[in-house]
Amino acid sequence: MRGLAVFACAAVTLAAAPRAGGPQLHQNDPRLAAALEPIRVRRKLPALGGAIVTSHGLTTMAVTGVRKAGTEAAVMPDDLWHLGSDTKAMTAAWIAQVVGRGKLSWESTIGAVLPKETADAPEAFRNITLLQLLSHRAGLVANINWQEASHAAGTPREQRLAALGMAAATKLSSAPGSTYEYSNLGYVLAATLAEHVVDRAWEEEIRASIFKPLGMTSAGFGGLGTPGEIDQPWPHTGNGRPTGTNGPLVDNPEVMGPAGTVHCSLADWAKFIADQLSGLDGHGALFAPEMYTRLHTAPPGVVPYAFGWLVTERPWGGGTVYTHAGSNTMNFAVAWMAPKKDFAVLVTTNQGGADAQQGTDEAAAALIRLHESGG
Repeated sequence: MRGLAVFACAAVTLAAAPRAGGPQLHQNDPRLAAALEPIRVRRKLPALGGAIVTSHGLTTMAVTGVRKAGTEAAVMPDDLWHLGSDTKAMTAAWIAQVVGRGKLSWESTIGAVLPKETADAPEAFRNITLLQLLSHRAGLVANINWQEASHAAGTPREQRLAALGMAAATKLSSAPGSTYEYSNLGYVLAATLAEHVVDRAWEEEIRASIFKPLGMTSAGFGGLGTPGEIDQPWPHTGNGRPTGTNGPLVDNPEVMGPAGTVHCSLADWAKFIADQLSGLDGHGALFAPEMYTRLHTAPPGVVPYAFGWLVTERPWGGGTVYTHAGSNTMNFAVAWMAPKKDFAVLVTTNQGGADAQQGTDEAAAALIRLHESGG
């Protein structure tokens, strides 16, 4: 499985209901646990979770380790995990619904949607399209001063409008449409356009349009757990040490939500991934089959990034596969999806940094091998 991790996100610091006859959920499958535990120990990760998913839903899953290093608080199968930039595929799916309703088009520009807010912005910035924002081809920097944006206004939606103004005043790093440059800012601005045309915040919309129809009852935003209590996986920095505290505020600022603040259980993440697989097979719950195809088609370019997914090729996937990784520097998550073989693997850990990236990559490879072997 060499070369599995061809993509990792840049961070600042099942299908609706499973189809009838689908496989039953086996929480903490000992086969998966046996595959994950040696990797967790070798990489010195506090906890490691993994799941195998098909278009029918969650096939099997397991979690190993502890919620917080230095304690005996075991991680549990229904615990929540921070998904980081794996949020982007969910944001793109919501925006696809907005496009499907005719509120936006992929060629809608920032200036056309928000003319008053961008009246003094450079023409190149005003002409950036929704497609360019979602495929990281808008010429935007990766991040702005998110703390400044979060203090510039009240609600997260208002903060995102402030971020728009900050982005307009920031020099573009390349001509829009000319090259791939990964940008959290691009997803925040794309969501800002969609928030404007539907007149509702991303947080409300993603709950109503993605979480609720797919039955993702555990999904929410921000850091995990009750502050001071070890009731969810505790965040750990790249050196393996627990952060000083935990809880909803131990995360990137809320203004960044569309780029990467969703958390949920492995089983609920699997519901979203199963719908992605089902949609590519013509049975998705969120929108028409052609929209699933559009979301997974990368614009021409050296780096084939579609809408929340890197598009690449792997023999084990029968050809085209899709992947994305996410981290807020204190957690790490990665998904690999192989529609031609109708399966995906999901891996999570409550630590950031290189060991977390390598460990989740190794765990994904182990789960792929397990699936291939029929185990």
